[in-house]
Amino acid sequence: MKIISWNTNGLRATIKQGHFEGLFADAPEVVCLQEVKAEPEQIPEAYRNFQIKIKNETVEYESYFSPSKERKGYSGVAMYVKKNSKFGKVKEVFYDMGSKDLELDKEGRLLGIKFKDYTLITGYYPNGGQGPHRLEYKLKFYEAFLKFILKLRKAGELVIFCGDVNTAHEAVDLARPKANEENTGFLPIERAWITKVVANDFIDIWRERNKNVKDVYTYWDQKTASRGRNVGWRIDYFFTDRKLEKKVIDVGTMQNYMGSDHCPIYLEM
Repeated sequence: MKIISWNTNGLRATIKQGHFEGLFADAPEVVCLQEVKAEPEQIPEAYRNFQIKIKNETVEYESYFSPSKERKGYSGVAMYVKKNSKFGKVKEVFYDMGSKDLELDKEGRLLGIKFKDYTLITGYYPNGGQGPHRLEYKLKFYEAFLKFILKLRKAGELVIFCGDVNTAHEAVDLARPKANEENTGFLPIERAWITKVVANDFIDIWRERNKNVKDVYTYWDQKTASRGRNVGWRIDYFFTDRKLEKKVIDVGTMQNYMGSDHCPIYLEM
């Protein structure tokens, strides 16, 4: 059972430029997308209820969208779930955390699906740039999200969450750690949250399987054409409940897949 996660940096552009279909080439069970920047009705019908032919067989997908509630063309996440998926029927879909702080649920940053055995969440976590107020918002979102997934665990759910977390955890996770020590995305207070997530038995499964591997990134700044030089950041993750660790067959990055300033990542169970 394969899951793909990707920050598309605009789904309409992804479709127009021909970078959409390739995500489905080997019929993953679920494709999770972040920074969709679109309302569902802005996506052509053929790409909302998507079909693809693979080895003379038509594979069909249903889509779910959680766009920003207050600003069109901003943020937003989506999931494409294969019909008759090996994950089983969709039991429940949730589009936010149900936070007491309503501001945390307005930007279209979270979408989750409860299947028979797993709860899968895709998230586009806030960037802490553009001033202290956005860093404060990011940290509030982080804390609310951790409480949310711990609540799901307490209710008996086995959680997998993925997406653009917008923080590199350790020095090995970005090309120039020294130069970015005072920049958002690598601030100690942001990194400490990921450490806290791990301490609560959610595993950064790629790093767990690739402890000492360097120079593997998922984001490259387009303004400085840093992808060609591999001056990047690993800020896109799959985290799994520790109880699921032995069920993970493979996890990796699709670094040669173009169409965004991020590359897709995948998890196979």
